[in-house]
Amino acid sequence: MAFDFDGTLTVRDSFTAFLRWRAAPSRFVSGYARLTPAALRYLMDRDRERLKAAAVAEFLTGLPRATLEQQAQSFADAVWDRFMRPDALATWRRWRDEGARLVIVTASPDITVAPFARRLGADDLIGTQLAFDADDRVMGAFATPNCRAAEKVCRLKAAFGPDVSLAAAYGDTSGDTEMIAMAAEKGFRVFHGVPGRG
Repeated sequence: MAFDFDGTLTVRDSFTAFLRWRAAPSRFVSGYARLTPAALRYLMDRDRERLKAAAVAEFLTGLPRATLEQQAQSFADAVWDRFMRPDALATWRRWRDEGARLVIVTASPDITVAPFARRLGADDLIGTQLAFDADDRVMGAFATPNCRAAEKVCRLKAAFGPDVSLAAAYGDTSGDTEMIAMAAEKGFRVFHGVPGRG
């Protein structure tokens, strides 16, 4: 079973929420203002990878891996109860009870999604990987292509073999289309639950 993360298991984009959570309000606003050129380029070329890399460079460059991991864990602990879709969690638990192998496949950095994956008991996490320098600090770039669209299929095949098949796949954007097409059960935008409202 393959689950997208942002908007599927969660109610919103986790990486933007993480960047906002860890930065002082003024720092977040000024940082996003400096991303305006990248955002304007995105309107022209629709290159999500370039836009996301610009955000990584702006907010995380130089951060030690251990600090980022600690912050990601604190973020997951702080937002879990208001972040996770109850109907998506119920489906996740149902598949787990049936003994399925559960994989999160996300365009967000795997290092920031990892605490959520651990809490869910995911068997595997496939995400976009950040590049780190020789001192184990964020370089402000990616070590892998952005894990969306056809890249999700490529990464699944790299992890599980070229003949990998999915009993079910769930996602909520065009970036999940190719992954969902692989699955016997195609779950596109099937989760709408909001924490506290079911």
